[in-house]
Amino acid sequence: MPTTWAGDEAALPADYRRILAIVRAVGGGVQVKSVDEELGLEVGVRGKLEPLRAKMTKLADRGWLHKRPDGKFTVRL
Repeated sequence: MPTTWAGDEAALPADYRRILAIVRAVGGGVQVKSVDEELGLEVGVRGKLEPLRAKMTKLADRGWLHKRPDGKFTVRL
């Protein structure tokens, strides 16, 4: 996965682009569970959220998202 300074969003895999689009649409801080619901995934089982949390954390580590201290994610400006 490229960093924000290494290329544009089109270089990201489709599922990562969908995550970014959902976080952008919310406009503020978003929890992993909310993104999971928007993707239509099963939110009732905690273990089902962990792969999505890992993807969102990876996006934050690469500079695409910002992970706030309260655990919510926002789009990096």
